Amino acid sequence: MKFVMLLGPQAVGKMTIGQELEQKTGMKLFHNHQTIDLLHPYFDFTKPAHHKLKDLIRREMFKEMAVSDLEGVIFTFLCLFGVEGGGIEFIEETVQLFEEAGAEVFIVELEAALSTRLARNQTENRLLHKFTKRDIAASEANLLETAEHYRTHSLPGELPYPNYLRLDTEGRSAGESAETICRHFNWSTNLVER
Repeated sequence: MKFVMLLGPQAVGKMTIGQELEQKTGMKLFHNHQTIDLLHPYFDFTKPAHHKLKDLIRREMFKEMAVSDLEGVIFTFLCLFGVEGGGIEFIEETVQLFEEAGAEVFIVELEAALSTRLARNQTENRLLHKFTKRDIAASEANLLETAEHYRTHSLPGELPYPNYLRLDTEGRSAGESAETICRHFNWSTNLVER
């Protein structure tokens, strides 16, 4: 069992690269908006119930996935480093859960220029799979606010995991980024043909 966490700011390509990794490796993608968008019609992101239920669903999914016969799990996440409750504790707890179940853990931080992310924020694939992003103006405002006020990448040593990669996705397709990740970690590919 492999557990792969794709980290990075909004619209850097986490889900799309995760989709490519799923196709290339046979691991299953569980992207963060699957829980966010499930809850949003009932409890929007500002409601405490949203965060409580989102965390509960993710935790229970991870517990079951960690002891399953899946090839691996790919999870996408935006961490706000240096902020209490910003996600570093979530990363540590999730990594520990999978490691205790015997999984190999891989952390990949993705980055790209703000201008690239603003363009990617409007891609057909993103809007198809993330209905809360379909209000482009609100999504762009949130992206810009996060970029201005928060640190979405780790500092050296902040994610001290042996299987770690920081990847600049600028100028790379999602497929090329996925290939780079597979090569870096020496993963077998083409298990699932398109």
